[in-house]
Amino acid sequence: MSSPEIASLSWGQMKVKGCSTTYKDCKVWPGGSRTWDWRETGTNHSPGVQPADLEEVVKKGVQTVVIGRGMSEALQVPPSTVNYLKKNGIDVLVLQTEKAVAEYNALAAQGVRVGGVFHSTC
Repeated sequence: MSSPEIASLSWGQMKVKGCSTTYKDCKVWPGGSRTWDWRETGTNHSPGVQPADLEEVVKKGVQTVVIGRGMSEALQVPPSTVNYLKKNGIDVLVLQTEKAVAEYNALAAQGVRVGGVFHSTC
């Protein structure tokens, strides 16, 4: 199963190819995507992305996770989150969201089992 292409990104809106939902923040993995609801894990801009935000994506058997920190990179990614991924043998890229989406799509096009979490505003 391949990772779905992110078809479009603009402030506050993301579309994933093959999915009719428009996301504000989203999680993607080989074969699927869904809304990334920060309330599920109590995520805020600081301290930022928690391992709990990524567990679902990790369980999908990804090789690489791309984290989009927002258009202005307001979303933090603490070292504990990066370490969680590395301990699970997963490569991690932490980038501004537009760059993160471009990198994610490039990896997906190469057939890499890539997942990601993306913040589409600040």
